[in-house]
Amino acid sequence: MLDDLKLIHERDAQDTLGIAERQWQQLNYEFETSQLPLEIDNIVYAGMGGSSLAALLSTSWPGYEVPFEIVRNYDIPAYVSDRTYFIAASYSGNTEETLSALEQAESRGAKIAIIAGGGKLVDIAREKGYPLALLPKAEQPRYAVFYNLKALIALLQSAGIMTLDEINDELSRASEYLADVVKPWLPTIPSDRNPAKQIALEVIGKSAVIYAGPKLWPAAYKWKISFNENAKHIAWSNQYPEFNHNEFMGWTKQPTQKPYAVIDLRSNLEHPRVQKRFEVSERLLSGMRPAPIVVEAQGNDLLEQLLWTIAFGDFVTIYTAILNGINPAPVDLIEKFKKSLDE
Repeated sequence: MLDDLKLIHERDAQDTLGIAERQWQQLNYEFETSQLPLEIDNIVYAGMGGSSLAALLSTSWPGYEVPFEIVRNYDIPAYVSDRTYFIAASYSGNTEETLSALEQAESRGAKIAIIAGGGKLVDIAREKGYPLALLPKAEQPRYAVFYNLKALIALLQSAGIMTLDEINDELSRASEYLADVVKPWLPTIPSDRNPAKQIALEVIGKSAVIYAGPKLWPAAYKWKISFNENAKHIAWSNQYPEFNHNEFMGWTKQPTQKPYAVIDLRSNLEHPRVQKRFEVSERLLSGMRPAPIVVEAQGNDLLEQLLWTIAFGDFVTIYTAILNGINPAPVDLIEKFKKSLDE
């Protein structure tokens, strides 16, 4: 089925496979932002769903020298003050949780910036003169993660919070790397030579459980979201070493038959003890859970490994959607849910 290009084209009507192939281009997008240099104590980023993914990615790379917290909620932390750099992010610009958080941040005198593709957030930014990183059009927020990452970095750069010449060079090199490494996963590559298709074929009919260490955790969470939204497929994610302190035991007993596909996202850049935890866990849980599908992140540095792993997960989950007989792009039930909240 996954080698039938006509069938793939019919089910992938919005060409999400093409979006996944071209997403390296997002890393070269230049945002026009300007603001005075800021003196701050912390950064709070408010965003939901796909809009929070870039912020999570940024905690692994490039990381922060000041406290950084992601808010996926209506309410903001009690510590938010006039010494907080508050970034409100929503692709649609109309996410109600983010708008609520923004209103509270304004009442605390926080220094505000906006990342959005339109909607109320863009109107607010223009009306009040907030720094704005305007996102280009994308099929869905989850397909604009790398745009969002560049937008976040552009805001941090213009605010003087990060010295980013080296970071921009890394992004440029990583975009060239990503453009090349996706080629073995394209639909024209048959299943017997296409690792993304092979994992999709292993996962179909099972619930996916994705594990990673701290450095690849943002990628594991992106895999989870992509299984949910691309494949309309239930999935969970967790990270080591926390896994070994609770969830590890959950695999040892009931249910006896476990209809899951375990996917380990591993990196040679993780702490040596984290790498050993994967190996020991696999050995001790042998026979009590499905043998994990091991994905070894490729790349010369952390950024390349993160981008490689995220992009690989996009292809895997889109192929899973095609096997499920559905269009990967729409998330109709989420849109229906949002409308139902206002009824």
